Amino acid sequence: MEYLLQFYAIYGSVINFIGINALLALSLNVTLSAGMLSLGNAAFAAVGGYTAGILSVHFNLPYAASLAGGTCAAGLVGLVIGLPVLRLRGVFLAMATLAFGEVVRLAAVNLDITGGAEGLTGIPNVTTTWMIYLVLAGAAYFIAVLRRSRLGWGLVSMREDETAAASLGIPITYYKVVAFVIGAMLAGLAGGLYAHLNYLITPRDYSFFVAVDLLIYNIVGGTGVWYGPILGAAMLTALPEVLRGLGVTAGPIRMGINGLILLLVILFLPNGLASLFERRRSSAVRAEAE
Repeated sequence: MEYLLQFYAIYGSVINFIGINALLALSLNVTLSAGMLSLGNAAFAAVGGYTAGILSVHFNLPYAASLAGGTCAAGLVGLVIGLPVLRLRGVFLAMATLAFGEVVRLAAVNLDITGGAEGLTGIPNVTTTWMIYLVLAGAAYFIAVLRRSRLGWGLVSMREDETAAASLGIPITYYKVVAFVIGAMLAGLAGGLYAHLNYLITPRDYSFFVAVDLLIYNIVGGTGVWYGPILGAAMLTALPEVLRGLGVTAGPIRMGINGLILLLVILFLPNGLASLFERRRSSAVRAEAE
């Protein structure tokens, strides 16, 4: 027990960030499962984080109410943005959502209520590790159930062939908006948790690089199963700390390391790290059948 307490004292912050990054990765996985390449989830996290922080700092709302407010605000913004933007596809959708992220960042820099470039300070530090992982477990269960639902199968059908899905009676626009809003709300919830974990939030916390990281988490972990984004987020979030333990300072070259890992996964594990577990499960099933 004493060893575990010492371990947490040293690596507690890394454990917390793994949970929050995994939740953010799951939020993007919802839209990726429908074949929508959105790079706006970092911006939705900013909307949720700033809203939750403002509600706590300026309006003295309880923690739960602030989180709920941030989550709902991100979902509402996702609905407003999603209705016009989801008419686009592929790289055009990615660029439009990336532009939305830049608008949110500039708004955070220039508005007084957000604290400007210095960020919003004085946020109560009330998020705990068990809260983060309780929310992550709930989100993972929700995604797993969603994948087996009518909506989940509809999203997969849209990803494979949108025209064929429409011919089968799947409401394409409705499903897209629902998936977009769900992803936005999960990202907003992660932003609220982060805001109440870190005392302050700044525009730099939700930059372009964060949006790219979320995409890399999904590709490295695997988008085909619910736990793939969690694997990718856990590995790449913990990697700098592991390298530091080996005497290597990963800060200046972190993006390069992530890029190399991404390249290796694309070349040798196109379905991500999760495919290793799926292969083992398939082998076990075949062995039992024999």
